[in-house]
Amino acid sequence: MKPERLPRVVLGVTGSIAAYRAADLVSMMTQNGIEVDVILTREGERFIPPLTLHSLSRRPVHTQDGVEPVSGRPTHIALGDDADLVLIAPATAQIIGNYAHGLAPDLLSSTLLATPAPVVIAPAMNGKMWAHPAVQENVRILTARGVRWIGPDRGYLACGYEGAGRLWPVTKIFEETKALLDAIVQGKSPAKAKRV
Repeated sequence: MKPERLPRVVLGVTGSIAAYRAADLVSMMTQNGIEVDVILTREGERFIPPLTLHSLSRRPVHTQDGVEPVSGRPTHIALGDDADLVLIAPATAQIIGNYAHGLAPDLLSSTLLATPAPVVIAPAMNGKMWAHPAVQENVRILTARGVRWIGPDRGYLACGYEGAGRLWPVTKIFEETKALLDAIVQGKSPAKAKRV
C-alpha cells in the first residue's frame, strides 16, 4: 500500500534581514514531517544562500535564476498546485505589494497568483514602512481576499528603530503554520481548498 504523501508547504523567503531565520523555520517543519519547497527571491539570496535551505529541507530550492519545469509543468504552476499551504516568511513590502496588485515579476509572485492553496504572510520590515498607508492598504486588500497574517511583532529593529515590523519568533510562526496546515490536511477533500 502506497503511503500518503507528507503535507507540503511552499515557503517564500524574501529580501529582509530576517531571511536568515528561515533556516530554523525550514528545519522545524522538516523535523515535523512537512515537506518544504523553498522559493528564494533574488534579494533573499543576499541574506541566506540556497545551499543552506536545500541542506535543511533536503529538497531543491527554487531561485529566480534556476527556474526549470517541475514534472513537465511550469515551476510556478507545479509549486502552486502541489502546495497545501503557502507561507511567506519573512515578507517584505515589495512582495506584499506585488501580491495585492496582481504583479508577477518573479517566481514567488507568480506562484502566489497561481496557487489555489491558502496563503499566510509573516511580515518583516522597518516600522515606518509597515505603518505606511500604501502598505496598510495592501494588507487590507489581501486580508479581504482571505490571506492570513502572522505578526509583525514589536521591538528593536535591525535598522535601529523600535516599533512594529519584527518577524514573529520562528517557533510561533511554526506553531501557527502547523496548526493551520493540520486543519487543512484533515479537513479538505483531495481537491485543493480554494481561497476566497
